[in-house]
Amino acid sequence: MKKNFDILIIGGGHAGAEAAWITSQFDLQVGLISSPNASLASAPCNPAIGGVGKGQVVREIDALGGLMGIVADKAGIQYRTLNESKGFAVQSTRVQVDKDLYTKNVEELLAAVQNLSIIREMVRSVERVDSHFTVTTELGNIVTAKKIVVTTGTFLGGKLHTGEEQTAGGRVECKESVGLNELFNEIKTLPNRFKTGTPPRLDRKTIDFSKLEPQESDSGTRNFHSLNSPFKRESRQVSCYLTKTNYETLSIIRANKERSPIFNGQIKGVGPRYCPSIEDKAFRYTEKDVHHVFIEPEGLDLETIYPNGVSTSLPKDVQESFIQTISGLENAKILVHGYAVEYDVVDTSQLSKTMEYISIPGLYFAGQVCGTSGYEEAAGQGIIAGVNAALAFLGKNPLVLDRYDSYIGVMVEDLVTNKRDEPYRLFTARSENRLYVREDNTIPRMRKYRRELELTSALDDFQEEFLEEVSLLEKLVDSTMLYSTKENKIYFDQYNYGPLEINISFKELLKRPDNNPITVLDRETRRLGIAFDIDVVRTVAVATKYEGYIDRAVVESERINRLGKKKINWESLADSKNISFECKLRIKTIRPETFAQLQRIEGIRPATLAYVAGNII
Repeated sequence: MKKNFDILIIGGGHAGAEAAWITSQFDLQVGLISSPNASLASAPCNPAIGGVGKGQVVREIDALGGLMGIVADKAGIQYRTLNESKGFAVQSTRVQVDKDLYTKNVEELLAAVQNLSIIREMVRSVERVDSHFTVTTELGNIVTAKKIVVTTGTFLGGKLHTGEEQTAGGRVECKESVGLNELFNEIKTLPNRFKTGTPPRLDRKTIDFSKLEPQESDSGTRNFHSLNSPFKRESRQVSCYLTKTNYETLSIIRANKERSPIFNGQIKGVGPRYCPSIEDKAFRYTEKDVHHVFIEPEGLDLETIYPNGVSTSLPKDVQESFIQTISGLENAKILVHGYAVEYDVVDTSQLSKTMEYISIPGLYFAGQVCGTSGYEEAAGQGIIAGVNAALAFLGKNPLVLDRYDSYIGVMVEDLVTNKRDEPYRLFTARSENRLYVREDNTIPRMRKYRRELELTSALDDFQEEFLEEVSLLEKLVDSTMLYSTKENKIYFDQYNYGPLEINISFKELLKRPDNNPITVLDRETRRLGIAFDIDVVRTVAVATKYEGYIDRAVVESERINRLGKKKINWESLADSKNISFECKLRIKTIRPETFAQLQRIEGIRPATLAYVAGNII
């Protein structure tokens, strides 16, 4: 077999699925080559989409024309709004999905794309020949493409660990791919491999749910896909449950430290600090024995339960012992034991903000192979790499998202600015502008980027109409006064709006601390005889509530941003006699293009920044 494509995606996980979906929208000939053992966009770890910071990423992907939000709504079996008691800026959507239904929908949607071919084979080598790439599969078939997006996840040189047992593989029951250096002999990898893990899967029938604290699905949480009705569910809703570890649980784990691959030297890879295994928790927090364990169904018809919070690579007998010390799990049977996986990671400091490998034009990377953790982070990179591969093929300007109005922009800049020393996870705290980068204003933030793609679809029509309604409602809020009449005072008392001693503006009413701005704005526009879409109301209401805080943050951000966006010549800096040898080495490694990138390089001295700010830009 020999096939020729404009763009080829290697790897069919969440990053690869997004890259394939978005590139096919440019009417190019696209190929997606993926392992025959793994389903497309499967959920080998936690079957959930979204979370703190991650929910914002899913909505940004959706606004750009991506796949994840569409499929999460089709497969969602439990919806939650995280941080609901906190401010709107840090509220995030999380959806538990039926993992089989999720991948089934991804495969059906991708299979229906006429200009997308899906090839189920393992890749053995990639070579650049003149202006194109030649890919050879394990069966000896040849595939060529002008642009390639590599989204191989944990498969490159993957090794699984469960206690003393070690097997080659990217995940359970899946073969590994060759190592990254075997696949591309010109690619720089990080000196340390990375590690991730997953908990054992439990038999639903052996769990005593009467001892667990139920967490029902929230009917008031919005769907991800903007073209869907906000609250209509496409799948039956179920509850998740909460239980906890205890002294006995942690005692068993601590007593078996020498049998843990993490601590006995068997695993060399670096694990995620923000998503630790239960072994890490046991020895990092020696004074703490109680840790939350979320009991989450993996699907409506599946018998497997995911105990979120006890990721482990301990031996099978130890897993069985500690699991049965947890309330409700006393008789729990393990269907699939937990394991850790080590894998190769590309040095992302060698990538540009388009996710292109700088020294090999046309080669893009995205997903866990870039050292990130999480389906959402992978999908966000996948859509950026896919879009830019397509734009480059068409000879158009690249798409680069700004970190000041996008979490995807934050992530990409963080990745390419430094060498990773641990798996990267996205948090709201990573954004300097998180009061503005919220879920409720995703379309106003992302519409300019979607326009840059010059695509036309129902999504584009919806976004333009949405922004028109937002503009109309903003003008209404700006121009409306509430007068201190007897009737209005009675009305204010009725709805606990606070005092009305003097005339106030609509804005002042929405900003009052005890008022829910969304409820108030929706009620008052209807009182005026005008009905706006509830998501339009939400966007304007929250923006009005935060207006003062955002204005102050914007002034500060713009001041920093003006300096940060200044272009610098890294080669000149690397030759400068006014910069320390250590800083010059770091500059040569990262090759920053702007002052902001220079600022974010770990180890750059204040004196270097002062010199550059005062003399170069």
